[in-house]
Amino acid sequence: MDPSLTRLIAASLTFVGTHFVLSHPLRGAVVKAAGAKGFMAIYSLVALGSFAWMVLAFRAADSGMPAWNGQADAAWILATLIMIPASILLVGSFMGNPALPAPGAADLARQGPHGVFHITRHPMMWSFTLWSAAHLLVSPTPRVIVLTLAIAVLALVGAHLQDRKKEVLMGADWQAWEAKTSYWPRPAGALKAGWTPRLGGLALWLVATWAHIWTIGIPAGIWRWIG
Repeated sequence: MDPSLTRLIAASLTFVGTHFVLSHPLRGAVVKAAGAKGFMAIYSLVALGSFAWMVLAFRAADSGMPAWNGQADAAWILATLIMIPASILLVGSFMGNPALPAPGAADLARQGPHGVFHITRHPMMWSFTLWSAAHLLVSPTPRVIVLTLAIAVLALVGAHLQDRKKEVLMGADWQAWEAKTSYWPRPAGALKAGWTPRLGGLALWLVATWAHIWTIGIPAGIWRWIG
């Protein structure tokens, strides 16, 4: 195996593994030793450090041969369409999300589903997963496969583990939220998502795909065809 790809795999495993270890088995011990603020400082430093390593390792890794022709129009069209719900879910995930570490989480959990939470109670995690799928479609090279799988595993397994953690921390309030919502996306829930996340998501999609030209050097979204 190419050494640069091995380093990327190591960095990706570190990024995902430290998230899981600090968020779950070691969380209680670290909070007890360093306090809640100390834990957040340690968690943030480890997350940023491991993420930076993964990004640098990705940039240094050889692209390699793609597993299929990701540059075909069909792949780009599908990836473009996938990024629309991904953007809507991401925007909606910041609107009254009881999973976010903010005051009033228990009150939010006791309320009925609203916005994108009609689709899934983990909209941010599924947004990252859809982002991974879209990028894998158009760039199925070894280094992209490693990166996107790392992000998808962190999102989907992390969402499941988050449910278990919240059941302990929030008890009946989170269990009631689980009963009203779904881990797996419910497409029919998109009809109840509301206009704010829809319009905000479309705006984010347009801006992000436009910025793709200047940050990555590759036109994405509708800009691939009208640029």
